[in-house]
Amino acid sequence: MNLLASMRYLVALNEHRHFGRAALASHITQPALSNALRALEREFGVLIVQRGRSFEGFTAEGQLVLATAQRMLHEQELLRQRLRSDADRPQGALRLAAVPTAQPLLAAFAISLRQRHPGITPTVVSMSSQEIETALDSMAVDMALGYTDRTRVREVSLSVWPQFVERYHFVRRLPEPAPPAADGLQAGPPLPWAEAAGQALCLLSSDMHNRAIVEGAFREAGLAVKPALDTNSIHTLASAVAAGALAGVMPDGALSLLQGGAFEVRALVEPTVQARVGFMSHRSDRLSRALEAALAWAQDDRWRAQLHALTGRAQAF
Repeated sequence: MNLLASMRYLVALNEHRHFGRAALASHITQPALSNALRALEREFGVLIVQRGRSFEGFTAEGQLVLATAQRMLHEQELLRQRLRSDADRPQGALRLAAVPTAQPLLAAFAISLRQRHPGITPTVVSMSSQEIETALDSMAVDMALGYTDRTRVREVSLSVWPQFVERYHFVRRLPEPAPPAADGLQAGPPLPWAEAAGQALCLLSSDMHNRAIVEGAFREAGLAVKPALDTNSIHTLASAVAAGALAGVMPDGALSLLQGGAFEVRALVEPTVQARVGFMSHRSDRLSRALEAALAWAQDDRWRAQLHALTGRAQAF
């Protein structure tokens, strides 16, 4: 049995929570993945995976094996990068995650990092805040962009690099014809949350921290809101608004996703709500070369200027 390969398949199963998708991501067949996991169970003499008609999770013993597998693969990547890189030319994989509202900004960060360090190969994924915290703890993700207020109870294990303050806007498609701005966004007067509650809205789903922020604002305005459409994708939210039937609540960094028409953007007030967003990583004195370079770039004035350009347009609303 190739122990390291089996450990990699176990980590893939944890990430995808599905035998078929884990096998596809591992470039093997599903029977081969299942056989490797059963061989791993025989090796350690314990049941690792809870099986039914589909993947049902890990046993308590399986969680211990999974944690060891994650540490093994992390150490392997650290060694690989140390051997292949030097301080000025980092090389290796870098796994990045972001909450849905910050996905466009993380993509811009990954592209600029890659341009600065061509030897780094970033992978960008979308996760909920809870998923990000779990992935950082398990070292399944190297670095994440998310809501830093949530990390206060976890500050022992996570390091935080503040990036910007997220503000919220009511957005809707304008009827045609409309004189568009260069980017199609038209500033309207501020709108109280109480008035926005009466619109047919598309909002991010309840498993997203953004939804908790939005619902908190509506509660403070004395109202509850029932959206016409829930989604866990900021791209779907933008597409729903672009279709014209629904309005939405979107943060600064996601306004660039509104495409294919002219859109009214109104700052939401009464209350004025802001949320701090920053990069997070697992607190450690053993960082990969790629992660060292990414954290340095996150604090570089040139990236800060680029970030300001990406979020600054919203200050007009």
